Amino acid sequence: MDKFVGKRLDGRYEIKEIIGVGGMAVVYKAYDSIEDRIVAIKILKEEFASNEEFQRRFKNESKAIAVLSHPNIVKVFDVSFGDLIQYIVMEYIDGITLKEYIERNGVLPWSDAVNISIQILRGLQHAHDKGIVHRDVKPQNIMILADNTVKVTDFGIARFARNESKTITDKAIGSVHYISPEQVKGELTDEKADIYSVGVIMYEMITGTLPFEAESAISVAMMQLQAEPKLPTHLNPLIPLGLEQITMKAMQKDAANRYKTAAEMLHDLEQFKRDPEMTFKPTYFVDDSPTRHIGSLNYNLPEESEPDAEDDQTPQRAPIVPILTGVAVAFVAAVIVLGLIFIPRLFGKTSGEFDCPNYVGQNYETVTKGENKEDFVFEVEWVENDTPANQIVEQTPKAGRKVKSGATVKLKVSKGPAVVVVPVVANYDATKAKAVLENEGFTVISVQENSEEVAENCVIRTEPAGGSNMPHGTEVKMYVSAGTPTEYIEIPDVKGCSLEDAKKLIEQNGFTVGNISEVSSEAAMKGYVVSQSPSSGSGKTAGKGTAINLSVGTGVMVYKFTISVPLPDNYISQYGTVSAWVDNARVKETGKIDIWSSTNTSFNIETSKKSVRVVIKLSHKENSYDDYVTYTVDATTGKINESQTIIHAYPEYEGTVSATN
Repeated sequence: MDKFVGKRLDGRYEIKEIIGVGGMAVVYKAYDSIEDRIVAIKILKEEFASNEEFQRRFKNESKAIAVLSHPNIVKVFDVSFGDLIQYIVMEYIDGITLKEYIERNGVLPWSDAVNISIQILRGLQHAHDKGIVHRDVKPQNIMILADNTVKVTDFGIARFARNESKTITDKAIGSVHYISPEQVKGELTDEKADIYSVGVIMYEMITGTLPFEAESAISVAMMQLQAEPKLPTHLNPLIPLGLEQITMKAMQKDAANRYKTAAEMLHDLEQFKRDPEMTFKPTYFVDDSPTRHIGSLNYNLPEESEPDAEDDQTPQRAPIVPILTGVAVAFVAAVIVLGLIFIPRLFGKTSGEFDCPNYVGQNYETVTKGENKEDFVFEVEWVENDTPANQIVEQTPKAGRKVKSGATVKLKVSKGPAVVVVPVVANYDATKAKAVLENEGFTVISVQENSEEVAENCVIRTEPAGGSNMPHGTEVKMYVSAGTPTEYIEIPDVKGCSLEDAKKLIEQNGFTVGNISEVSSEAAMKGYVVSQSPSSGSGKTAGKGTAINLSVGTGVMVYKFTISVPLPDNYISQYGTVSAWVDNARVKETGKIDIWSSTNTSFNIETSKKSVRVVIKLSHKENSYDDYVTYTVDATTGKINESQTIIHAYPEYEGTVSATN
C-alpha cells in the first residue's frame, strides 16, 4: 500500500487515493479539512526529493501556476517545500484527459474541436500575458470536465518568457508529437511554440490522427523539422476550409508564419465559429524539389524510444544532439565523396564521351552504392508506381545516349504502389462514406451489422481502420449499422378478449396496438375481438414492437343496399333536390340538380332492419318536400317487394335495388 494513502499532511490534507503517476511526482485525491473540499495533491517522488534539477522543475511548476487565475487553468491552493516532502495542492478535476476523450470518441465533430480549442487558447493567452510559456501543450495535459469545461494542466516545464531570454539548448522539451520545430532544434521558444502545439491538437481532433507518426521519437522529431502533413480535408472531407486554414497556419514550421499570439488565433476561431462558411488566406510553404543523392553516406542516427505519454517530467536525451551529429557526419561524408569525384579529374582522368548504361529495372541502392566508374552524380525523384519499391523506372539521359564522365543522371525510383490514408468515416451516412472512400481510390464492400450505439445506415467502423496507410485500390470493408437488433417474440392470442383486455395483453408482451376496425355481426359480441393481424398460434413470432391490428364486434348486423331511382322530366320545377327517407328520417340527399335532364339517381342505404320502407322525395324550395315514390325493400337481399308512385301527376316508374352486404 502507498505510504501516503490514509495519512494527513500538515494536519489538514487527508490522502484518499492515488489518481495519477508521472515521471517525477504522484498525484493524490485528498480532503482539505480546513476548507472542506476535495483537492488534488502532487507529491514529488522520494527518489527525486534530493535532486536539485527535479526540485527546481517542481518549484517552477508551482511558481508558474501560482500566478495564474483563469477558468481554463487548474488552480493552485497551497505549496510546501519541506526537507522531507514537497507537494503542490491543486484544484481537483473530476474529468478525463483530452487524449482519453479523443480515443473514446474518435474524430470529433469540428464544432466540438473549435469549442475545446477556444478554451485552451483562452487559458494559454492568460498565461502568456503573465509571461509564462507552457512548452508542453498536449492532449494529456488538457482536462475535459463533465460540463465540457476545459482546463490546461501541468505547467511543470513552463518558462517565464519575459524574465528568461534563454532556453535549455541541450533538451528538446515536450512530447515529440506536439512540440514545435524550434523546440526540436533547441532554439529560443516563445508563445508561438504553444500555438504550434495547439495546431497539432486541433489536427488530431478533426482528423482522428496525428500529423506525424513513426516508429521512434527521433524519426517523429525529424518529420517535425522536414515533413509536411497531409491536409486535414484529405482525411476528413467534412472539415470546413476555414478551419483547415486556421489549423495549418498554427502548424507552420517557420514560427514567423504562425499566429503571433494566442489572442490572434482566438480571433480567427471565434470569427469562424460565428460564420463556418468564411475562409482565410494563410500561406503554406512546401519544398517540392527532388532529392539529390551523391554517392553513399554511411552514417546512423541513434534511435530513441518514444517517452511514456504520462511520463514527460523525466529528463529525456534531446533529439537535437543526434540530429546535429548526423548533419555533421553527413557534411564530412559529402566532402569526402566530392573529393573522390573531383580529385581524379585534377590528375588527368579522361572526360571522353561513352554510352550511358541502362539503369531501368535495377535496384536503386545497387546502382547508387555500387561501383561508379563513370563518376555520375545521381539526382533522384521518388515516385509512386506499381513496380516494387526501390526499383528504377525511368532515367535521363536514356540508356545508350552519349554522356561524359561526371554527368548528372536523373533517376525516377519507385516508392512502391501508391499509399493512401484511409479516410475516417465512422458515423457518416453509408452512402456518403462509400463515395468518400471510393474517391480516394478504395474498393468498398458494405457489411450490415446491428448496433445499439450507431444510428441505422451509418458507418460503425472500417477495416482497415480510418487513418491507416494502405495501397491504392485496397479493399475496404465498411460496417454499416442495421440499427438495434430485433428481438422476435411469440404473438399473443387476443381473439375473444374484450378490447381493453386485448390492448393490455398486447402491450405486456412487447407489441403495440395497431388499427381497430368494427365487424357488424349479430354473432360478434359488442366490444370483443373477432380477429387479429398478424394472427397467433403454432409458435408464430414477430419483431418486438410490431403493431397488431384488431377487428372488434358491434353486436348488431348492418345491412347495406343501393337503390336506383328514375327521375321525372315533368316536375313542377326543373331544378331541385332528391332525398331518401328511412323511417321518416332523411338519410341521403343529392343537393341541387337538374331534375328534368337527369335520368336517375342512386342512394346507398344502411340499416339494421331486415325490411325497410324507403321514401324518395323531391324538393324545389327549402323545407318543402314532395313525396315522389315509396319502396318496401328486403334489406337482406336488396329485393324490392313493393313500389308505389305517390304523386300521380307523374308517370309511374319502377326503381331497382342491389344489395351490397
